[in-house]
Amino acid sequence: MEEAAVKTWLVEELDVSRETLERLEKFSALLLEEATRQNLISRSTIDSFWDRHIRDSAQLLSLATPAARGGRWIDLGSGPGLPGMVLAIIGAMDMTLVEVRSRRVEFLQRAHEQLGLGERVHIEGRKVERVEAGVFDVIAARAFTALPKLFSLAHRFAGTEAQWLLPKGKSAQEELAEARRTWQGDFALHASLTNDEAFIIDARNVRPRRGS
Repeated sequence: MEEAAVKTWLVEELDVSRETLERLEKFSALLLEEATRQNLISRSTIDSFWDRHIRDSAQLLSLATPAARGGRWIDLGSGPGLPGMVLAIIGAMDMTLVEVRSRRVEFLQRAHEQLGLGERVHIEGRKVERVEAGVFDVIAARAFTALPKLFSLAHRFAGTEAQWLLPKGKSAQEELAEARRTWQGDFALHASLTNDEAFIIDARNVRPRRGS
């Protein structure tokens, strides 16, 4: 999908305003410029940036429950702000970005300041294990780590009604089957809008199995 079509989709599906589109344009320009200095995204996706990265990130907002959408979000292994910064721009009002790599943290801080997102975005420049436990309504992680390990690392962030929105590649079903050995909950797989071989794992009520 071309940039113009993605913008139309954002307006029609997520009711994104002109001001928000302008903010997305600014973020996209910042990220693509920074990508010339550090490896933030695959070079093969630059020409399809708005579809492969902006729309790919934004689709998570459409999957969030109404209660979760307006709650606290945490994006683990945020990298250059995908999906977390995009989600904060288009509607997630309380977003914590967790990223350990210093150069990416510097980029996130600079983008945060230049985009004027204020207290809507919090940046944790450390390992997930060192982030203070808190209660979040949505836990997002894009290509961060295998599902069983992710649940182990991040379960302490999950509130009682937490929703996990986890973009995965074609290994999604295998990872979910592996995770079910030690974790239980309500799991659904949504086909990605931007990649025919990718899925989004939608998990709720996630908890360890007894004896695990």
